[in-house]
Amino acid sequence: MSEVIDASHDHHDHHGPAAGLARWLFTTNHKDIGTLYLWFAFLMLLIGGTMALIIRAELFQPGLQFVAPEFFNQMTTNHGLIMVFGAIMPAFVGLANWLVPMMVGAPDMALPRMNNLSFWILPFAFGMLISTLFMEAGGPNFGWTFYAPLSTTYAPETVTFFIFGVHMMGASSIMGSINIIATILNMRAPGMTLMKMPLFVWTWLITAYLLLAVMPVLAGAVTMMLFDIHFGTSFFNAAGGGDPVMFQHIFWFFGHPEVYIMILPAFGIVSAIIPTFARKPLFGYDSMVYATASIAFLSFIVWAHHMFTVGMPLAGQLFFMYSTMLIAIPTGVKVFNWVATMWQGSMTFETPMLFAIAFVVLFTIGGFSGLMLAITPVDYQYHDTYFVVAHFHYVLVPGALFSIIAAVYYWLPKWCGRMYDEKLGKLHFWLSFIGVNVTFFPQHFSGLAGMPRRIPDYALQFADFNMISSCGAFIFGFSQLLLMYIVIKAIRSGQPATDRVWEGAHGLEWTLPSPAPYHSFTEPPKITDADAHS
Repeated sequence: MSEVIDASHDHHDHHGPAAGLARWLFTTNHKDIGTLYLWFAFLMLLIGGTMALIIRAELFQPGLQFVAPEFFNQMTTNHGLIMVFGAIMPAFVGLANWLVPMMVGAPDMALPRMNNLSFWILPFAFGMLISTLFMEAGGPNFGWTFYAPLSTTYAPETVTFFIFGVHMMGASSIMGSINIIATILNMRAPGMTLMKMPLFVWTWLITAYLLLAVMPVLAGAVTMMLFDIHFGTSFFNAAGGGDPVMFQHIFWFFGHPEVYIMILPAFGIVSAIIPTFARKPLFGYDSMVYATASIAFLSFIVWAHHMFTVGMPLAGQLFFMYSTMLIAIPTGVKVFNWVATMWQGSMTFETPMLFAIAFVVLFTIGGFSGLMLAITPVDYQYHDTYFVVAHFHYVLVPGALFSIIAAVYYWLPKWCGRMYDEKLGKLHFWLSFIGVNVTFFPQHFSGLAGMPRRIPDYALQFADFNMISSCGAFIFGFSQLLLMYIVIKAIRSGQPATDRVWEGAHGLEWTLPSPAPYHSFTEPPKITDADAHS
């Protein structure tokens, strides 16, 4: 294998990328494709964020202010779909493309041409999804979980475009996962055993297997929808003998592992950043690997905790309640290990570390509210209220998104060879930290008071919490433009970065020059214990 790789890279070693547009259209280089994924994810973040701000502007006070209820529903649906499938997931795949080959000492990804294809499917998929907003019938309006029969019997005609868009996103994810698995299992440098891999590589290996397992389930669900809409079947139509609750079972069998697909790579990022700035090895590496694998396994047996109110039998409710609570154990192990890593370390608080610490604290809050939702009898009160919205945004915004931002600050100097502006980075952190808490913390209370989710108007008693929430959303949303400015400023005119960048950093990527050369490891590096996951 290695001889083949070396031979295939020999004739590339002496020149860099092609010039101009052709470089980006036809590239098979993992760094270029990682860059494409990251910029695409940022564009989707801005589009999905704009939709969120439309939602929050409408909810700033009671009454209908700016948009019709129908358009409001289209905004909630597309916001969720674009953020999950367009921003968070492609950003993590972009980080995997950039970092996995450098971390395992590989010259590139295992399947470079498929890598190019898996990216270029995405702009067409999301172009198709977003274009529905400009069609006569309007975009999808049934919520990002697209429950039948709302998404089949009562959906606008544009639902077919949405279904094909989802199929394309799924194909992209499956190809990306196969590529990551093949790279990690076949192309590690000599001496890098599985238990010497950085935790980011471990979390992505497990995440890729999760994607391979659940993306076909999502494809099955949307194909059944397609057949119900166009071919006269009744999978989810009760009038024809089908069962709408079956849709929920199929969707959440995909949807719950999907939640962990969006958080496991974040665990890997935080497990790289905290030891660097605490200047200590990660506490309990082995237990972190086993905890990640445990979470992945448990994610397959908890799906119906999203469905406690559908009339499940008591035995089912008890099973899903207890199996959901069980996830708190491996997650608690991780939080304990991060805190133990920081304990008595020589800590400094650069921007990546601030985002990582905020991740640990705020993700834990999201975990606690998840435990509350796991308790079946009280879930009847919380279900479909803003408490659920607060819960999953605490997991996905200070969880997944903060970890992605932390990763960008942490590895950007290695990518482009220049340092970002630390003062601006800290300003961005504090605006984001304050904005995210002002936005989502009050939603716990409006939810506990009974405010339903996905409504464009609400009763007067929820007005104050919603006004606070909307103010926080605009602070948080516009502060992400500062992130764009910081990154572009660093690329164009930042101070040159050293090779190791951070004095406490360990791992193969820090043995490369900054910026990392177009072809990293033309000869496999020799692994020492110092280069392993220390």
